[in-house]
Amino acid sequence: MPTEKDTMQEFLEKMFGLMRDVKAEFGPEEHDAVEIFEDSPCYPLEDLIELYHLGEAVYRCPKEERYKHVENFSQKRRSMKKRPDSPERIYLWPEGRIPTLTDYSDNSEYRYNHNPDFAPYMYALTLPREVNPKGAVVVCAGGDHGSCSLPEGFQNCLDFQNMGYQVFMLNNRPNHNPWSERECGADAARAIRIIRRDADKYRIDPHNIAFAGYSNGGVTGEACILFYSGDKKMTDYFQDYQPDELDEVYGAPDAFLCIYGPRFAGAKVDYTGVVYPPTFFAVGREDGAMENLHATYPDLIAHGVPVEVHTFAGVPHGKAGVRVVEGQVNYPNFELWLPLADAFLQDVFHKEQEDFFV
Repeated sequence: MPTEKDTMQEFLEKMFGLMRDVKAEFGPEEHDAVEIFEDSPCYPLEDLIELYHLGEAVYRCPKEERYKHVENFSQKRRSMKKRPDSPERIYLWPEGRIPTLTDYSDNSEYRYNHNPDFAPYMYALTLPREVNPKGAVVVCAGGDHGSCSLPEGFQNCLDFQNMGYQVFMLNNRPNHNPWSERECGADAARAIRIIRRDADKYRIDPHNIAFAGYSNGGVTGEACILFYSGDKKMTDYFQDYQPDELDEVYGAPDAFLCIYGPRFAGAKVDYTGVVYPPTFFAVGREDGAMENLHATYPDLIAHGVPVEVHTFAGVPHGKAGVRVVEGQVNYPNFELWLPLADAFLQDVFHKEQEDFFV
């Protein structure tokens, strides 16, 4: 955090300077590990946790010790093997048909976690046949994904699975890293369409699909709603897009869990034609996202969106699922968001069923 002698601008410049310095030495190794973290369901958990901490050590250590920590990270990364029972990736788009707006062709400086040829996909974490699913949850980590995919992605998938949901870990094109909201939202909509089409396979009601987005993943969730709910179509934004049979399936969620990811205060939203589902917010009160929540909540209420809000004293940003890497629960009050979200979803899904059968 800034000292009394630092202005916030000076603090941010120092932080970005440190990031550039570390990237110069660690960039290739860190980039090669992105796929491992985003494929968390495929690797032994203890190996993923060790790799995560080795990566954190690179950023925390003195510059003269960095080479040693980078080498430790590299050795661990190269030694990791997928489990024999690893699930298969579910790619979202046919090869060569990913709808694209962003002009992105170069990642030679490792600015982003994903190269221009990244193909979005998801994993299905399914329940045993003897368990009757409560519904489905699509989980989308924040930031530029990568190592965030272990706590915010995989751990939260396990949490929802333990509560009785069919869970899908989404590795989409992250918003502003470098793709646009329409592109990240298109990936989310495509994932939901696949799940809804295959509702019988996953033993769920097709009207009981939720999207859980964390931080930047929350922006993805809202982008899916704003651009692909109601009668909105992919061709509204991607002129050369060729629709297929999946585009006939509704692509927006029935409930939205926005975990410390409300849109930025002051953002202008066009609600024309938007079908905004019931929404649940969980934000720590030491989180800068509180300011965004203060702006977003009354705007949603004014547009008739059912909203449930929970704030948690003393909790900073980005704490969903971090116990998997911290080894303990440092914010026990924030852990309450999980059963609260479960109760919210069951209320929403029950009402959806009532409305469907009326």
